[in-house]
Amino acid sequence: MKKFIFLLLIQWYALTAGAGTIERMEPAFWWTGMKNPELQILVYGKDIARSDVSVQYPGVRIKEVARADSPNYLFLYLEIGKEARPGTLDLVFTSEGKSETHPYPLQPRSTKPGAMGFDSADVLYLITPDRFANGDPSNDNLYDTQVDRNRPNARHGGDIQGLLEKLDYIKDLGVTAVWLNPVLENRQPGGSYHGYAITDFYRVDPRFGSNESYRDWIEQAHQKGLKVVMDMIYNHCGSNHWWMNDFPASDWLNHQDGFMPTSHRLWTVPDPHAARTETDEATDGWFTRGMPDLNQRNRHLSTYLIQNSIWWIEYARIDGIRHDTHPYADYDFMSRWCKAVEEEYPDFNIVGETWYSQPAAVAWWQKDSRLSDRQSNLKTVMDFGLTFTCQEVFAVRKEEDRTLQSGHFKGLGKLYELIASDFLYADPNYLLTFLDNHDLSRFVKEGESDLARYKQAFAFLLTTRGIPQIYYGTEICMPGEKKEGDGRIRKDFPGGWPGDPTDAFTREGRTEQQNEAWDFLHRLLTWRKGNKAVTQGHLVHYAPDASDCYVYARIRDESTVLVVLNGSDKTQTLLTTRFREVIGKHTAGKEILSGQTLPLDDALTIPARGVYILELH
Repeated sequence: MKKFIFLLLIQWYALTAGAGTIERMEPAFWWTGMKNPELQILVYGKDIARSDVSVQYPGVRIKEVARADSPNYLFLYLEIGKEARPGTLDLVFTSEGKSETHPYPLQPRSTKPGAMGFDSADVLYLITPDRFANGDPSNDNLYDTQVDRNRPNARHGGDIQGLLEKLDYIKDLGVTAVWLNPVLENRQPGGSYHGYAITDFYRVDPRFGSNESYRDWIEQAHQKGLKVVMDMIYNHCGSNHWWMNDFPASDWLNHQDGFMPTSHRLWTVPDPHAARTETDEATDGWFTRGMPDLNQRNRHLSTYLIQNSIWWIEYARIDGIRHDTHPYADYDFMSRWCKAVEEEYPDFNIVGETWYSQPAAVAWWQKDSRLSDRQSNLKTVMDFGLTFTCQEVFAVRKEEDRTLQSGHFKGLGKLYELIASDFLYADPNYLLTFLDNHDLSRFVKEGESDLARYKQAFAFLLTTRGIPQIYYGTEICMPGEKKEGDGRIRKDFPGGWPGDPTDAFTREGRTEQQNEAWDFLHRLLTWRKGNKAVTQGHLVHYAPDASDCYVYARIRDESTVLVVLNGSDKTQTLLTTRFREVIGKHTAGKEILSGQTLPLDDALTIPARGVYILELH
């Protein structure tokens, strides 16, 4: 009897033993009720391509079993019909008479808040997670990296637990959304603390936390009224990505046989006269030696990437995506990706990094652009032109440079000139506007003692058109110069680590100047939330004259906000008759920064480098 049972076990094992050892299935689970019924599952394992695949589950059928160049990959394309219900389906892999069954979960779609998108009513707070706060020192020294806060380009230990502990600080500041630099696994030599060399598109870096802790942090942010924007990169991966030792296909990467750098000549993409070879050099070259360029023209890879973003939206309930190096990737793929996300989540928003100094090139990338015969489907673009203009006009300069000369604007007139170029955009309200970020020198300079230009710049940023973004630490006047290295512009937030000598998360830990800057932003951000004229109204502005005063209004229905910026080093008196079109019958305005009421019936006097934000009444 025992011998008979043993023979039965041997026979059962022969029938059920693995057709190949499956190491990965990505994504690990999916959902029923998605608008797009197609699901691609990447299956990786030794000689898995030899297997036939079957499934028996109501409402689910296999559309295609695609084999790649490597025998260790299969791409399964399933159709999850409307009638399919949540549960676990069995994927059966059969090869040479042997079968291996893998359960695959189908979950119900989430009912938690998320996928809300973001727009001009929001203000994004950009954080480099490794440099913000270390809430869990136990995950600092994983893999082959060691935390070293004395080295600007090493890992410093910030994590998701630290972000969780500082959510109240972020909320109290007055922003409405948080954009994190990438949090996915970057298991690269040297640490890759910035997050832009992803080695696993489905896994949060354990040095930050876990997928579950990331999802829980987002849920906590939502409960506090904060949206979350996830940084994604589909132009490239990290050179230590798991597939780099066994590519699915011979065309998985551009220049798969070895490093070929991008030319960074991004103008060749919108340029109607560009040679194709020059465009290819820009879009198909590797961003760096550690960031190989993905070939999104491979249909399996393009589907994998599109599906990856949808997985994170549904799983983590993020509200938006910021896409890195957008013009470097294949245009047609980027367009399909943006459209696929919008079709699944109509309220969602994607902002692409469009690093051009000229508005025309930025506008060319926006959805429904009137400058292009192609459709990018990219709703929001980054207004680098405004950034560079702000850095110039709000810098200290000589008085004689702040005049109108030969028909060309100087000083604050350059802001007028740039905003006047909004006719180029399909929708200027969907521009991400900022003074600095993780790739630029910080707006505040070392040793500054006067907040005049700081207040002017932020008053402008938070009252002009677009979706404002504030870089962490700028609210406490954190300096940092790009020429000193990227690590210098991504400094640790004081007080984010146990034992820090100062804690700038608290009022007591900030200097008098830092509190002045923080209070200014807090007041302005809090007021902005409730002012629909600024967040939803149209803009009317006036060209600066020799006074170098820039005046504009935000108007919605019966509400009007009048903004006056004095770019000169002298007190200026402006006759209000020039602005009667926007002032209308109003005779006074409440200045929201000081609380004073200022008359508008004749003239308005504004101090040197001053700013007024007036609610008219």
